[in-house]
Amino acid sequence: MTNQPKTVSPFVIYLFLVIGLLSAVAFRLLTIINTFNPALLRPVWYFGVIGYILFFAYRYHITEKRKAAIRANRLLEKIQSPGELTSEDRALIAYVLSSIIKSKENLNYLFIFILSLVAVGVDILLTLRGY
Repeated sequence: MTNQPKTVSPFVIYLFLVIGLLSAVAFRLLTIINTFNPALLRPVWYFGVIGYILFFAYRYHITEKRKAAIRANRLLEKIQSPGELTSEDRALIAYVLSSIIKSKENLNYLFIFILSLVAVGVDILLTLRGY
């Protein structure tokens, strides 16, 4: 295979991590913003939606790139068969594994999980206090 896929630069990885995290923050702040400054609700919501559009389009592209490399080169079948892998196959496997290792999506998921719990807790407290 002459068109060897490559992982994206750390700058791009962290850029999209930040976009995803800021979007998550925007969505989790909506109930609080609605309580204290409803005029900001729509702009913050648009910020979150546009950020998620960018983030998930990027994640979709990365996932499809990995799948295409695996399918086009029948890597799964080659790994499962007793035959030897070519150096190109090994390079593609290294790309897929490296791409997964370099990905920061797990940090995004953890952040969204924790932030969601905090947002629900804050909203319950605000409701109990009559806001």
